[in-house]
Parts: sequence; structure tokens; C-alpha cells
Amino acid sequence: MSQPVRLYTKGIFLGYKRGLRNQRPHTSLVKIEGVATREETAFYLGKRVAFVYRAHRKSKQRGEKKPSKYRVIWGRVMRPHGNSGVVRAKFRHNLPPKAMGATLRVMLYPSRV
Repeated sequence: MSQPVRLYTKGIFLGYKRGLRNQRPHTSLVKIEGVATREETAFYLGKRVAFVYRAHRKSKQRGEKKPSKYRVIWGRVMRPHGNSGVVRAKFRHNLPPKAMGATLRVMLYPSRV
């Protein structure tokens, strides 16, 4: 039997886009595993990003039959940030500061190939 296929790569939420004194929470900075240069980020532009977390109370999500403690905030990779493989992502709801340093799922879809 073949191994299961993972449809995402891991990323880490570094923080928000910011200047010296102001931070802009509507744009998040994400370091994608295995990406080290600005050129390598081109593959991930437009890909979807998911922050999966556990909430305190169970809630029934759209399309689910049973309530679950797991919830997701969806976003999308917008553009590169700097020259070291970091990308900027925008989420439907801004990521909470508690998520800094947490693992995100960078999905391998939608495909642009």
C-alpha cells in the first residue's frame, strides 16, 4: 500500500508586516519550509494558507456534520517579502498575536502549472 500524500508544506507565522514603529496586522509574514530565496517563492504565490487551531468550545463549522474543537483561518500567499524566502499572506480574519511562531499549512493548490 502506498504512503498517504500530504497536500501541504509547513510554514511558520513570523509576525505582521511592519515598519520601525507601526505594525500592519492585515498582512502576515510566513516562512515556508524548504524555501530560501526570493526566486523559490514564485511557486507559492496564490497558494492558500490555513491556520488550524483548537478552540475551547466545540462549534459546528460550515459543511461539517458534527461539532469540533478544531477551527481554521484561511488566507492566501500574496507576494515575496525580502530575499530570504519569506512571503506575505493575507487572511480572511487577521491572525491573532498568539499564533506568532505557530505552524501554518501552505496548501499546494490552486495549481498554476
